Amino acid sequence: MTHPVDQPQPPSGVPERGSGHRASALEAEDGRSIGELLSDVSSNLSTLMRQEVALAKAEVRQSGSRAGKGAGLFAAAAVGGLLFLVFLSVSAWWGLGRFIGNDWSGLVVALVWAAVAGGLAMAGKKEFERIRGLQQTTDTISKIPNAIRGHEEENR
Repeated sequence: MTHPVDQPQPPSGVPERGSGHRASALEAEDGRSIGELLSDVSSNLSTLMRQEVALAKAEVRQSGSRAGKGAGLFAAAAVGGLLFLVFLSVSAWWGLGRFIGNDWSGLVVALVWAAVAGGLAMAGKKEFERIRGLQQTTDTISKIPNAIRGHEEENR
C-alpha cells in the first residue's frame, strides 16, 4: 500500500486541476458573461435616465403650477394697483379742482401721469440697451465643433 503524499489543496472556490471546471476569462464570479453584465449596466442606466426624466417632469409640472398661481396673483394685484391709481388720480383731480378749477386740475393730473410714464419709458429703454444677448451660450456652442474634432486648443 502506498500512502498518498500530502499535496497542497487549492483555496476554496478555485476549481481543482483536471476537474473539468474552467473559469472563463469572460465570466463574472456569479457565472454571468461580460456581455450579460454590460447588458445589465445598459438596462440599469436606461432605467435610471427614464426615472430622472420622469422626476424632472414632475418637478416642472409642480413648479409650473405654482408659477401659474403666482402669476395670477400678481396680475390680480396689478389690477388692484391700477384701480387704486385711478381713484387716487380722480381724488387729486377733484381736490385740486377746489383751488384751480376742475379743468386745470385735470390737466395737472394728466401731466403728472405723463411725466411718470415718460420716466418709466426711459428707464425701460436703458434696461433694453443693457441686454447683450446670450454671450456665454454663443461662446460655448461655438467651441463644440472643435472639441468634437479633438482640437480643444483652438478654443482658447
